[in-house]
Amino acid sequence: MKLTRRLMISALGLAMTVAMPSFAAAEGTIAIITPSHDNPFFKAEAVGAEARAKELGYDTVVMVHDDDPNKQLELFNTAIGQGVKAIILDNAGADATVAAVQAAKDAGIPSFLIDREIKESGIAVSQIVSNNYQGAQLGAEEFVKLMGEAGKYAELLGREADTNAGIRSSGYHDIIDQYPDMEMVAQQTANWSQTEAYTVMETILQANPDIKGVISGNDTMAMGAWAALEAAGRTDVIVVGFDGSNDVRDSIKAGGIKATVLQPAYRQAQLAVEQADAYLKNGSTGVDEKQLMDCILINAENADKLETFALAE
Repeated sequence: MKLTRRLMISALGLAMTVAMPSFAAAEGTIAIITPSHDNPFFKAEAVGAEARAKELGYDTVVMVHDDDPNKQLELFNTAIGQGVKAIILDNAGADATVAAVQAAKDAGIPSFLIDREIKESGIAVSQIVSNNYQGAQLGAEEFVKLMGEAGKYAELLGREADTNAGIRSSGYHDIIDQYPDMEMVAQQTANWSQTEAYTVMETILQANPDIKGVISGNDTMAMGAWAALEAAGRTDVIVVGFDGSNDVRDSIKAGGIKATVLQPAYRQAQLAVEQADAYLKNGSTGVDEKQLMDCILINAENADKLETFALAE
């Protein structure tokens, strides 16, 4: 995959400070909009962004769109109506989000995107995302090694509308497909959902009782798959996830899931706020719009250093 005009940013691990969202007057306010906080990754984004915004002297309004583009547009209209200074966004769809970000720009409100890109350039000021392709290759390399370069496996995909789902799958297959004895017997979406992944894994296991491994597009689905495998007495199956959640960290340390790939959600969100602050004060962030943060492989060797999507020094 060609990556052009990208700024490579190393993943910095920072301690996470819990801060409750406040709905303040619009003057000096930064809006933070993410998917549901039921997923700890998105909660970490919101907490990280809010903490940094408050450190820099801004009030915050924290909202969730639940991966619903229509709800996201409503939240943008609310933020625009309140006259917020900037919007930090983990979006609800690469295509569907363009209109919302354009509306904010037309209203003089800059948007700073994290985690997921949109299909257009020049509308958002920043698009800061994890290097999903690089991270997926790390995960796939570990998966192939754990599988002994052979065996039947399944892949759990994320939401089709999310560009990260496709990028991660491509990264996985650009590595795995080099090994002719690795046989994919199932490839199904579980829409980033733990509950869906449990059900999908049950179905896959019934159809393929001799399955040896599962590679998942995120940790939430990996946890659902692992729960189904445990319930079926198949703890011999190798599972690898993607995100670097505390839940998967704990599973790795307990000898369950074998590995994951850390994407630094907390630091990524803080960086977006720092760039918003620079833009509001200077009219420029000083960096390219599209920026990549490298991912880190997490396995039994370093899982004890992982805390809330950050790796301790």
